[in-house]
Amino acid sequence: MWNPDEYLESFYNRVQLSESFAAETQEEWQAWRERLRGRFVELLGGFPSEAAELQPELLESVDCGSYTRQRIQIQTYSGLFMPVYVLIPKSYRADDGAVIALHGHGYGSKDIVGLNEDGTTRTGDPGYEKDFAVQLVERGFLTVAPELFGFGDRRLAEDSDKGNSCHRLSTFLLAMGQTMSGYRVYETLRCVDYLLTRDDVDAERIGAMGISGGGLVASFAAAVDDRISAVVVSGYANTFQASILTIPHCVDNFVPGLSLVAEMPDLLALIAPKPMLLESGTRDPIFPEHAVRAAYEKLRGVYGLLGVEERIVLDLFEGEHEISGKQALAWLQQVWGTFSGEESVR
Repeated sequence: MWNPDEYLESFYNRVQLSESFAAETQEEWQAWRERLRGRFVELLGGFPSEAAELQPELLESVDCGSYTRQRIQIQTYSGLFMPVYVLIPKSYRADDGAVIALHGHGYGSKDIVGLNEDGTTRTGDPGYEKDFAVQLVERGFLTVAPELFGFGDRRLAEDSDKGNSCHRLSTFLLAMGQTMSGYRVYETLRCVDYLLTRDDVDAERIGAMGISGGGLVASFAAAVDDRISAVVVSGYANTFQASILTIPHCVDNFVPGLSLVAEMPDLLALIAPKPMLLESGTRDPIFPEHAVRAAYEKLRGVYGLLGVEERIVLDLFEGEHEISGKQALAWLQQVWGTFSGEESVR
C-alpha cells in the first residue's frame, strides 16, 4: 500500500542540494557565499531595485524610567508603512550598540516591549518571548522592535479577531511570486536603513536578535546583509528536514524551491564570519535538539575554515520553545567590546 510518509522521506533523501556547503578553502567559500546569497534573495522574491523614502514619523514617546520608549512609523516598500518601537537607554552612547529585536508568533511587537495587546503595561506572565526587547534596552542597547508584517497592528481587517494574518498574507504573496519571509527580511533591512540615519548609532555596531519566526528573520537578514554585524538566533536554528518539513509550521516559513538549493545550516553559514549565537531549549518541540546540534557542528566547520571558530556559539538551555537570553545578552556586549576592559571578538 502506498505510504505518503515513506514517500516524503524518500523524496527528500533523493534531493541533491545544489548549493550545500562543500568549500575546502577560503577562496572557494567566498565564491560559494556570493553565489548562494544571490540565489537566496531571488528565492525570497527579490528586493526592490530602489528603496522608498523612509519618511520616519514619531507616533508616541513614553518615559519608562531608565529608558524612553518611542513608537515611530517608517515606509518600507512603496506605500507600505511599518510601526516600530525604539527603546533608548537614558545613558546610551553610540558605541553601546543598537539591536533590532524581532518577535515571533504572538500579538506582535507589543509582546516584547512589556505591553499587553491593548497597549497597557503588562504586569503578568511575559510568555515565551519574555519581554526580550526590554531586556536588551536595560543592558544598554538602543533597541528597535518592528511590527512584522501580518502581526499586531498590521493584521488585515478581516483578521481583527484572529491572532495574525500570516496565512492570508503569505498565500497572497506566494501567488504573486513573493514570500512572507522575503517581505519581513526586507523590512528588517529598512530598520537598518533607519538606524543609519540616526547620529547616535555606530554603523559598525548594529545587531539583530529574534525568537522563533523572528529568529528566521534575524538570521536571513544577517545572511544577506553585512551591515548587521552580529546576530542571536533563538528557537530557530535547526535543519529544514527535522523541523519545517517534518513538524507542522505556519506557512510564513516556506520559500518555494529553497529546500532544493540549501539546508538551513547552509543559509546560516552565509552569516560567517560575523559573530553568531544560537540559543535553543532542550525540550523545544518544533525545533528539536539533535538538529540544533547538527546545525551548530556544520557551522563550526565553516567558521573553523575561516579561522574564527570562537565567533560561533551555542547555548542549549533547559527549556522549551522560548527565549533565554542568559548568555546571549552578555555575549552581545562582549562582541562589541562594551564590557569594561574587554576586547571585541569581531
